[in-house]
Amino acid sequence: MEQRGFGDLEAVVMDWVWDHQEPVTVRDVFEDLSQQRAIAYTTVLSTMDNLYRKRWLKRQRNGKAYVYRAAMSREERSARLMKAAFDSGGDTNTVLAFFVEQMSAEQSAQLKAALRKGRRS
Repeated sequence: MEQRGFGDLEAVVMDWVWDHQEPVTVRDVFEDLSQQRAIAYTTVLSTMDNLYRKRWLKRQRNGKAYVYRAAMSREERSARLMKAAFDSGGDTNTVLAFFVEQMSAEQSAQLKAALRKGRRS
């Protein structure tokens, strides 16, 4: 799956889909976004179609319309982006050291807990 970042509108649409968790239609997304910004239905439609073609969204026909859902969770996407950064960022130890330096104490504690849990699995 492609790991590039989203365009501005793609990011807004993906956040909307992730926040709503259940399958959504283009109309659902359009009606909400059009209250926040001037946007055309066809713009939302083409954005969601692009996200489907990039495999960020899955879709299924429901009558005349498609219903869409995220192909992966927001957390899984974040984990894949971190993995891609480690894979392309040079020396892994140095990348990890800089990564850990940027963490808050709470994030560091969560990382330690996740590492302990991962070792038990």
